[in-house]
Amino acid sequence: MGTSKSHIDIDQFVANLLNFHYREVMMTSATLAVITASIMLFPGTENITQGIQSDVSVGLLVLFVGVAILAGTVMGMLGFGFSLIVTPVFASVIDPTLTVVVLAVPPLMVNMFQMGETGTGLEFVREEWPLLGLAIVGTIIGVAFLSWFSTGPIVPFLIGLIVLGYVLFQVIQNFVVIEEAHHPVALGGIGLIEGFLLAAANLGPVLPAYFHTFERDAERYIGGLSMTLGTIFATRLVVMAFFTDLMTPYRLWLGSTIAVITIVGLLLGTYLRRLEIDEQKFTWFVIALLFVISLNIFRNTVPALFF
Repeated sequence: MGTSKSHIDIDQFVANLLNFHYREVMMTSATLAVITASIMLFPGTENITQGIQSDVSVGLLVLFVGVAILAGTVMGMLGFGFSLIVTPVFASVIDPTLTVVVLAVPPLMVNMFQMGETGTGLEFVREEWPLLGLAIVGTIIGVAFLSWFSTGPIVPFLIGLIVLGYVLFQVIQNFVVIEEAHHPVALGGIGLIEGFLLAAANLGPVLPAYFHTFERDAERYIGGLSMTLGTIFATRLVVMAFFTDLMTPYRLWLGSTIAVITIVGLLLGTYLRRLEIDEQKFTWFVIALLFVISLNIFRNTVPALFF
């Protein structure tokens, strides 16, 4: 797993960008979009925390920055994990609904970045349009659910059970892999569920788990996740901005600012992925990460549900 092209050729990148190559244009556009939003929508120094509705200290802000960079690094390496890492941490301090809305922005940026970095484009859309179409449907339903109901701890708790169940399944089955298997009906259903869970709770482990079992090509694995998750988050933002009152200028600024911070980790994770990595170690890392994520979800939801 990985590639020997781990170095960064800045001159070639700039030349390709000036020639409007898909990869460089997508990566640059994603980065510039969040940088521009974080500058244009800046609320002023005195209003930085005015929309959080929480007593956020300097130490806590530093923690948020560290978590965002870590999550970006994991995202760059694996193609998923950003929302699973940052959402439980942020939601433990600020309002869960606010967390879900704000954290819709950084994943859109990182997934657009990785769509370009892996070269995933129209070919994937032609092959997997049922997955993308049903993911959009699930996202619309999830945003409506979020705007009508308070998700509370039950949805994250159920997601934690799904993650833990997948981890146990893989360990018991000795990391089962089904090479190049393709089930369009199952994949479309997974897309529907993934869209709903990400829109309603900003936690969506089912599609990464499916791809991890059925898709072993690293670039397609990460590119496919990026295309699908990018579609979901783009749909979320459009629905939130134009059909609900969930997305405000302040929340868009905060999400964009977090996304800018995430770029540091994303670049590091992308570099690490391009090194030669033993596939067995990569698999263990994925499973271990999912296990830790499930424990973190339970840490934040079990006391609220059962005690």
